[in-house]
Amino acid sequence: MKTSAALILSALSAASAFAPAANKASSTALNACVSRETVLSEPDTTEFGGIWDPLGLAEMGSDETIAWYRHAEIKHGRVAMAAFVGWWAVGAGARFPGELSHGLDFASIPSKGLEAWDAVPGWGKAQMLLFAGLIELHDELFHSIRGTHYMKGGTPGKNMVPGLYDPFGLSTGKSEDAKARGRSSEIKNGRLAMVGIAGLWAAATLDGSVPLQPPC
Repeated sequence: MKTSAALILSALSAASAFAPAANKASSTALNACVSRETVLSEPDTTEFGGIWDPLGLAEMGSDETIAWYRHAEIKHGRVAMAAFVGWWAVGAGARFPGELSHGLDFASIPSKGLEAWDAVPGWGKAQMLLFAGLIELHDELFHSIRGTHYMKGGTPGKNMVPGLYDPFGLSTGKSEDAKARGRSSEIKNGRLAMVGIAGLWAAATLDGSVPLQPPC
């Protein structure tokens, strides 16, 4: 038994002798969150004369908090962009072929956004919410096991679920500057979409709340 223990300890010692001394430093560097200044430097908001933060949220919390804010902002922006396009597509008359559920054709779905949502059966709504929840869960899971978490030095907003983040490989081969411009554009488009979907919802629920907006 003592001989076996000695052999194991010798093997571990030999293995550690080949490990570079910089590993600990590298690990510490990788676990360092992206700084507040780096996060807030994107996107360029010079049109507002500086950072658009009327409530002072950027002054709250640590670098990790700001990284979480940015990650959440990008996700909400993506959902808003999908919602706005979906609302527009339904209003424009675009429909999938076939049935949404047994006895309910896609063609029979109303053209107004909230009425279309109300027409979806309860189990259909539950499936959509469950699917979104699974994406969120696995995003956090894959951030931890397949890459660097966005609160530990990774890129806020990057979705780690296979096939969801850049499924067509459009960013492959792009320079870091080009990727940074793309991230800035996405954030700005997401912010505009959040305003847009909020406007559509307001117009659909509060008559006259959005001037010149036709019924939607």
